[in-house]
Amino acid sequence: MKRCLAPILLLALISCNTNAEQVKDDKSIESSVEIAVSINPAGRTISERFPEPTGFTRVKAQENSFAAYLQNFKLKPHGAVVHYYNGKVKPNDDVYEAVLDIDVGNYDLQQCADAVMRLRAEYLFKQKRFSDIHFNFTNGFKADYSKWQQGYRVNVNGNTTNWVKKVAPSTAYTSFRDYLKLVFTYAGTKSLEKEMKAIAIKDIKIGDVFIKGGSPGHAVIVVDMAVNVQTNEKLFLLAQSYMPAQEIQILKNPMSPNLSPWYSTNFTGPLFTPEWTFQKSQLKRF
Repeated sequence: MKRCLAPILLLALISCNTNAEQVKDDKSIESSVEIAVSINPAGRTISERFPEPTGFTRVKAQENSFAAYLQNFKLKPHGAVVHYYNGKVKPNDDVYEAVLDIDVGNYDLQQCADAVMRLRAEYLFKQKRFSDIHFNFTNGFKADYSKWQQGYRVNVNGNTTNWVKKVAPSTAYTSFRDYLKLVFTYAGTKSLEKEMKAIAIKDIKIGDVFIKGGSPGHAVIVVDMAVNVQTNEKLFLLAQSYMPAQEIQILKNPMSPNLSPWYSTNFTGPLFTPEWTFQKSQLKRF
């Protein structure tokens, strides 16, 4: 469980919770047509592992965009299991279909919202868009990576949070990871939800996030999409981390096993995922 250094940031302790809303026996997530879905075990990336289903065309992401980064994210070999931060294996009770090839760290920090922030921050760091890397703490403090990069560190004194110049400037990746560790400690679903803007389900894009802020709360991110150009039906893949901190995984679709791991935008009522239930109104964008 996350540990905070000051009472004001207590709400950042839990971004996900094992007492999550359970998936119900509901048929509200259905595609409008029978769709042939296949998985390519030899695929090394998300787009290679999960070919677009019959009748659908994969969304062509703009080069160097966040969407392209996610679509082409490397996966661990087919059949890989999810590990917790402590090395233990997460039982796969029809939860995930694949595992992203990115570490989870050695601390119980990179949970659900943290995984979303990790993917976003890693993309921006790779693009050298350092000034765009920033996340808010639960108390509202804006943690700019550009300040961290200049050698400033966060000082917490009671209810006051501020930057203090402490070390020499650095653009090293190890320093960037230390920054993320700080963010994961003090931010969570509640703060991330407030940072993002609401998006209608019909306008869903790769990189969007279904998020419920609070304790408990949860977040999953859209990592790929395909569209039926005749019906405009959209299919999407979801990825998550969870509690305790664990490797990021591609989720199965518990309501439409024949469509899994793809989800369709043609659903009414809640969006059921293996370990959480979301509302359409909880779709957000950076």
